[in-house]
Amino acid sequence: MNKSELVSAIAAESGLTKAESEKALNATTEAIKNALAKGESIQLIGFGTFSISERSARTGRNPQTGKEIQIAAKKVAKFKAGKALGEALN
Repeated sequence: MNKSELVSAIAAESGLTKAESEKALNATTEAIKNALAKGESIQLIGFGTFSISERSARTGRNPQTGKEIQIAAKKVAKFKAGKALGEALN
């Protein structure tokens, strides 16, 4: 499912127009992005938790040359599915 299909699904489920649904989706993703950038986690009961995880620096290997390279430390977004979401999938 891509963004336009998700907007259509939100509009069909909520009764909003597609334009209103797209605004709501954009506002939601922006709020999640801003909270994660501040180092906060977002917990949606029954759906899951978005959080930040830090990856330490490590040594990797270039698959073409076999030469060792240094991979810098960085922060990554992480999602852990909630119980209700997990049960709905299985």
